[in-house]
Amino acid sequence: MKKWGLILAVVVVIGLLIARAVYQKIFGVAYASDAPEIELFVPTGSDFDDLVGILLQSGVLADSEDFEWVADKKSFHDAVKPGRYLIENGISTNDLVNKLRAGDQDPVKMVVSEVRTIAALAGKMSAAVEIDSLTMLNYLNSEEVALKYGFNKASFPSLFIPNSYEVWWTSSAEELTERMAAEYRKFWTDERKAKAAGFGLSQSEISTLASIVKAETNNMEEAPTVAGVYLNRIRIGMPLQADPTLVFALGDFTIQRVLDKHKEINSPYNTYKNLGLPPGPINIPNAGYIDAVLNAPRHKYLYFCASPQMDGTHIFSKSYSEHLNNANKYQRALNQRGIYR
Repeated sequence: MKKWGLILAVVVVIGLLIARAVYQKIFGVAYASDAPEIELFVPTGSDFDDLVGILLQSGVLADSEDFEWVADKKSFHDAVKPGRYLIENGISTNDLVNKLRAGDQDPVKMVVSEVRTIAALAGKMSAAVEIDSLTMLNYLNSEEVALKYGFNKASFPSLFIPNSYEVWWTSSAEELTERMAAEYRKFWTDERKAKAAGFGLSQSEISTLASIVKAETNNMEEAPTVAGVYLNRIRIGMPLQADPTLVFALGDFTIQRVLDKHKEINSPYNTYKNLGLPPGPINIPNAGYIDAVLNAPRHKYLYFCASPQMDGTHIFSKSYSEHLNNANKYQRALNQRGIYR
């Protein structure tokens, strides 16, 4: 009897050791580090071997034995889901397998900032996600895509409202654009639409005017007054004569001083030759500039000129003679600083 009791005790001990080993394989710590978490990117098209390689190379796993054993028990081999995953320090092998098998990815922050061109916008958007900038640019340059959202190619930049957005790293160009469209619809409330209609302008025309105001001043305090000048010109049928539209038409953003020769360019963006607003925005302004237009005060200014103090502010005037006097002062200030183009 003692012999059988001893054998039973040995079996129990062995069983407990095996159970402990199995438990350790499943619920033991897979990733331990001084860092609170590690960022893991699994590209589209990755298979299980690729995933294991990524886990080892990134330092999430010191070796893959336990991970592969648990993955095998959970039948996780044929459906690797791409994405960005934040792997927390101390995560168990079981939780790591579950997270990756479920495709429980973590969002990235996509910053849509104020840029001058669609190409620059494509670069900003693609910097946060898996797709490359050329793929993004080709999609945004499509006339068909613009029409899908109710724009043409020139006015399409109006769709994009600069801000920081959480998106999936695996988002396609179509999914990102759809997200921007949702944000656009959310931004254009009934109140904002009513204000635009009050000026007799469409939403994209408001964005176009906001882009001109943005190009004219970085001073948000005076932006509504600048917008009011252009709205006054539109109302009386006066050309906008906005120098930034010439710079955009010329495509030379190094120009600091617009000259008479620049005003001769044959372009729909030449607001010296053409009445009204240009075909579309000349940059992608933030929401503050759109609201500056929508909330422009009523005044009688028809002109404004950069201050000769070169401090980023402007001097406003009601008459052309007064404006010429202000403009001469500014031209002299440019000459004194050696700015001739």
